Amino acid sequence: MKKTLSILALGLLAVPGQGWATDNAALEKQIQQLIEQNRILQERVLKLENMVGPGHQPHQEAGLAKQPTGPAVDSLSQRLTQVEHLLEKKKGGESVAQVENSAVSEIMEYVEFSGLVEVEAASSESYDHHETSDLTLATVELGMEVHITEWSHTQLVLLYEEGEESDHLVVDQGTITLGNRDKFPVELTVGKKYLPFGSYLTSMVSDPLALELGEIGDTIAQVGFQAAGLYGSAYVFNGDINERGEDDKIDSYGANIGLAHKFGEFSYDFGMDWLNNVADTDGIGDYLSEVVADEAVVDYVPGFAGHILMAYGPVSFFAEYVGALASFDRTEMTFDNEAARPEAWGVEVGYNTALLGRETLFTLGYQGTAEALALGLPEARYLASVRWNIIDDTSLALEYLHDEDYDNNQGGTGDNANIATMQLAVEF
Repeated sequence: MKKTLSILALGLLAVPGQGWATDNAALEKQIQQLIEQNRILQERVLKLENMVGPGHQPHQEAGLAKQPTGPAVDSLSQRLTQVEHLLEKKKGGESVAQVENSAVSEIMEYVEFSGLVEVEAASSESYDHHETSDLTLATVELGMEVHITEWSHTQLVLLYEEGEESDHLVVDQGTITLGNRDKFPVELTVGKKYLPFGSYLTSMVSDPLALELGEIGDTIAQVGFQAAGLYGSAYVFNGDINERGEDDKIDSYGANIGLAHKFGEFSYDFGMDWLNNVADTDGIGDYLSEVVADEAVVDYVPGFAGHILMAYGPVSFFAEYVGALASFDRTEMTFDNEAARPEAWGVEVGYNTALLGRETLFTLGYQGTAEALALGLPEARYLASVRWNIIDDTSLALEYLHDEDYDNNQGGTGDNANIATMQLAVEF
């Protein structure tokens, strides 16, 4: 059902009226044609009834007097119903354009569309003092949420990022959710999505280091709840990294819990997440898949994440942590000649004000990692950004980023890197 409804919605938006409601003259002409076709059909039925005569039931004559059926008749009947609906609208004084707008409005009650386009210009200096600059289509994201019934909905997100996934548009998320949080606190979600492991909120242009280490997307089955500000979930999935000697099966799982409230101008959100196999995150998993045999580790290493978000008026504060709760085997990941336990964290402070009558957000941030040299992450990062909403749903952002690498005696370069980025974004 979800697929049919989605295609119907897109089709009606792309070709309003489906060709039988283009203008008044064409509509009147097609109505006359359909009425004539209907008259001929009725005459055929009448002739068949006369052939049977009184006192006979249609099914008794081996189909002779059976009313015509089939795709053509069904299609004609459907089109007559559509025309009758349009005629009723026209009798009410509505134009064809108004009828089309009404049909689209009805569809939009069930379908929600969203999108994001980001274009970035960046100039950078690497650890080895090599300077580069580039202009990229950083992000194209298209989302659609279809409310099938009061108790079910589906979500689809398509994503393109220049330089990622061989420059292909991919299905980033696709889920089916059964539940209604307005009437019952528990819901079931199945499909491909980002797991609730880490929050990764940011006002910056660049992704936070915590995201580069801990973000994970997979096909999961998740049971979640939300009531009185308390929220949480539990989920299972089949990860890419397995334990040695174990079969390829659903044996990865996790849970999260949090509390969020708003009191006047003050709001907060505290949350904690746990995962039984942190090697399944995109950052760690991509590294391990290249260095361990058969994408298998000696033992699963659990992971933990936590975040704090507070806002009062125009001021906001956000902090988070993501990391492994134990060290990996030395054959899998090392740091400073010892088994590594990678971690990442970040802190941001924002101030929202008006600049030339438009909403403007100033943000300062600090991020860091520990024992994450093998993942290509810096030891420390300092950031500053300003995002200005130049017109509705369109923003211009400037960001300066300063990275500090791990020391030479730890395997790093001990040098610094800098990136300046300008981003133009449209979100709807």
